[in-house]
Amino acid sequence: MIFEPGVLSRTTRALAVGALALAGATALPAATAQADATTSGDVIANLWEWNWDSVAAECTDVLGPNGYGAVQVAPPAESLKQSSYYWWDAYQPYSYNLNSRFGTAAQFASMVSTCHTAGVKVYTDAVINHTAAQTGTGYNGTTITNKYDTPDWNPGDYHQSDDCSDSDLVIDDWSNLTEVQNCELLGLPDLETEEDSVRSGIAGFLNKQLALGVDGFRVDAAKHIPTADLQAIEAKLTDTTSGTDPYVFQEVYPGSTPAASDYYASGDVLDFTYASKMKSAFQGNISDLESLSSSGILAPANSVSFVTNHDTERNGLHMSYKDGDTYKLANIFQLAYKWSTPTVYAGWEFTQSDQAPPNSAGFVTDTDCSDGWYCLDRDTAVTGMVKWHNAVGSEAVANWSTKSSSVIGFSRGTAGYIALNNGSSAATYTFATGMADGTYTNVIDNGATTVTVSGGSATLTIPAKSAIAFYDGAFTPCTTCGGSGGGDSTSTVTATFNEYASTSSGTNVYVVGSVPALGSWDTSKAIRLSSTGYPVWSGEVSVPINTSFEYKYIKKDSSGNVTWESNANRAGSSATSAVSFDNSWNVASASATDVTFNVTATTDWGTNVYVVGSLASLGSWNTGDAIPLSSASYPTWSKLVIVPKSTAFTYKYIKKDSSGNVTWESGTNRAYTTGSATGYTANDTWH
Repeated sequence: MIFEPGVLSRTTRALAVGALALAGATALPAATAQADATTSGDVIANLWEWNWDSVAAECTDVLGPNGYGAVQVAPPAESLKQSSYYWWDAYQPYSYNLNSRFGTAAQFASMVSTCHTAGVKVYTDAVINHTAAQTGTGYNGTTITNKYDTPDWNPGDYHQSDDCSDSDLVIDDWSNLTEVQNCELLGLPDLETEEDSVRSGIAGFLNKQLALGVDGFRVDAAKHIPTADLQAIEAKLTDTTSGTDPYVFQEVYPGSTPAASDYYASGDVLDFTYASKMKSAFQGNISDLESLSSSGILAPANSVSFVTNHDTERNGLHMSYKDGDTYKLANIFQLAYKWSTPTVYAGWEFTQSDQAPPNSAGFVTDTDCSDGWYCLDRDTAVTGMVKWHNAVGSEAVANWSTKSSSVIGFSRGTAGYIALNNGSSAATYTFATGMADGTYTNVIDNGATTVTVSGGSATLTIPAKSAIAFYDGAFTPCTTCGGSGGGDSTSTVTATFNEYASTSSGTNVYVVGSVPALGSWDTSKAIRLSSTGYPVWSGEVSVPINTSFEYKYIKKDSSGNVTWESNANRAGSSATSAVSFDNSWNVASASATDVTFNVTATTDWGTNVYVVGSLASLGSWNTGDAIPLSSASYPTWSKLVIVPKSTAFTYKYIKKDSSGNVTWESGTNRAYTTGSATGYTANDTWH
């Protein structure tokens, strides 16, 4: 988490535990192993805080079959257990026992073995800079009453005030290397890693994992450990069970001293600058990515790229699943662009930054990609791009083409080509691909469509917020992926359902319909929609191509009672590319039209713009049910809203800050009247 030097709030201190240090410069020789790209691939799936049984199943069903090279998993040690079960409890180790909130030691060992059988390496999150700041009881029953006295360490194993140059052990001066590395990060007892006995103790914990088959480590809070100490610890590590050096990549969080490049000698470094460039481009102009390699990102031979992680998706530094298709498209680009080892992050939906993962008394429950979890690793487009990434290998980026600020294309030598459209509508252009003439399969839609190259060029119609990618070789469609959870054949496409519906607490909105993918009208099999964009509920479903179907929306309260919308069944159909259905509760499709609201408005960080009005689909003047607008084209905020045809209504724009405070624009209510057609637009400027 990014934070300013000085006093941190309680929440900020808690959030920062799982991360921490800066972007660097000149490449130096790396002393540790590199991510192996010679077997199934080098792409890392970061299944953050999934339990061990769920990781094992994902390795077998998704990661192995689709060519992922490795899986990154949660810290495996016993940790603090609080009554709120916050996610960051896992980053406060209580003991080095492998019975944790993610499963037993036996389940952990079984997971590693299962992933290896699937051809997937396992990297664990190594929390070795510190132990827990809070006393209490851990997930394996360990009780701690003095934070400097744990089953693995005694008070003499920690830095004291005379080591820190600050009597209160607090890091006050973030430019002071001694304070950053010898004082306590957020009150976490700081291990004296310059002592050989401490180095041996840490190495023993890591070697225990290596003996079970673990292949490498993500070093948490590496910025707070001198690189010389890390090298000394690594020198004590055994080989992996496959006979190689363990792969090490380090979290060096943005901030002051030390620099990321200082850590090249002890392993690769996670590139926070790369992720920041992704957010800047995909929330601005993706045409800027042509100069990505010279934009200050870390050296490719020494870095691991990512689009977001568990800290930065919560603090706003980087993108998150809440950015929808824009976020997915950034991940597609990462897999296409030749640079460093890429990671794909899969976590869970959240409304509060401290929020615990889905759990039972703190123990993480099995991952359910249709309910609360966001499983980007198994998305159809993403699995297709993992295969594309593996197929193009080390081929250089070539044939770059910028068609507009939101449409680009490039090849990887003559091995593969990709075109991306970050715009809000489909775009058709002719691209010089550098590929041999012929017909290719589009990996983005799981092989549902093909591309014809003639004379080295291809004319492509790229759907909004999507891509077309193909490569020189056979493509095996994914049979276990689709959307953020499902999908089951090459004859499906993604249908996005967006429904405006206000609800009371504990009530959720679902879509159900006439085809099996929509539950065959069985409400118990209805697809739950996400409330992330409330009052617009959204979800993706893999439906058969070239199929007509009927559907409706329902509400279910906390007792399971079902309420159907009152209008007639809605009609839908699919072709061979992604489709989207925008609806409003109880507004029949035949009686509905759409208005796209565009307003130019500047905002402070954390403040968003909404539209609210006299219609039910505009919240009936209730600011709690106002429609959130997209800032993708900031300072223009936009959203398509379904409203009744031939209807006069009034509306205004409001701003909401991160605390929920509402600011109304000045002036009288705006007025609009729809006709009997479709595709209306209101272009406004904030008053």
